[in-house]
Amino acid sequence: MAKTTQLRTYTVREGMLDEWVERWRAEIVPLRLELGFAIGGAWVDRERNQFVWLISYDGPESFAERNALYWASPERKAMNLDPDEYLVHTDDCTVETVDLQL
Repeated sequence: MAKTTQLRTYTVREGMLDEWVERWRAEIVPLRLELGFAIGGAWVDRERNQFVWLISYDGPESFAERNALYWASPERKAMNLDPDEYLVHTDDCTVETVDLQL
């Protein structure tokens, strides 16, 4: 399968941005990496209470198949982390690299 990259923008509930970032960093990132995903970066926009990150997968399965494996994994279930407790809105879009050659 071809590499798939998603740009994910999450609007976080008021007052929960730092807690969300810490849980994402400590719990979500290690499992995503273990399952073959790559994290291209992460940013916070405090003015808009948003968390933005890039996630990619380049493996034998599709991004959707690998993502389903992540959500079904016992490790993900053991996190006891419901995104709805933190996130008001999510926007995921698949993006592709643009050649910067001039």
